[in-house]
Amino acid sequence: MQLFRIFCIGLGISFLGTLPLGTLNVAAMQIAVTDGLQPALLFSLGALLVEICYVRLSLVAMDWVRKQEKLFRLLNWITLLIIIALAVSSFIAAAHPSGEAQNVILSNTMPRFFLGITLSAINPVQIPFWFGWSTVLFAKNILLPKPSHYNIYILGIGIGTFLGNAVFIFGGRLMVSSLNANLNILNYIIGGVFAITAIIQLYRMLTNKKAATVQETDSSESGHT
Repeated sequence: MQLFRIFCIGLGISFLGTLPLGTLNVAAMQIAVTDGLQPALLFSLGALLVEICYVRLSLVAMDWVRKQEKLFRLLNWITLLIIIALAVSSFIAAAHPSGEAQNVILSNTMPRFFLGITLSAINPVQIPFWFGWSTVLFAKNILLPKPSHYNIYILGIGIGTFLGNAVFIFGGRLMVSSLNANLNILNYIIGGVFAITAIIQLYRMLTNKKAATVQETDSSESGHT
């Protein structure tokens, strides 16, 4: 019963955490629209494979993960550049209704499974997300440092992420049907989502940097008193 509870918690957190608009789920939706369901599902499988690896790393090496601030900051900037490129590519594709222009990042020749792995690997948002939730579950003694707990927790997370992405994948196909296959309108919508995501990403990065600077200043001042 305890393992089933951990499984349900991991699945629920992962599913709900996947529903807000983000880089990976919107990318999966766009791939579903342009390439079909199977490539989009393969993209999602690649993305969730990296996510569960990150979760496993955060569970067994919490102290190490906590100290990798510079690495996360670099990955945040790389992610921001990719989101901006996705937005620009979507707007360019929307401006060419004939279909002669496509999203250069999502329409490349890389197999969709490996594209999912690549985009997920350089997207560090999921690391602090799961670090925080795992810390809470450890504190409440719901999750214990046991292999059985880790494995069932990660299984729930993987299924939850896949189900959350499936909402976007099948929702994107449904949206195309409701728009009568007017892909340029959908590309404008997706481009707008990526643009908003980039703004939010930049705001979070600048806010976190400002908070870290203030904290360092306070620490230095207290050290001199």
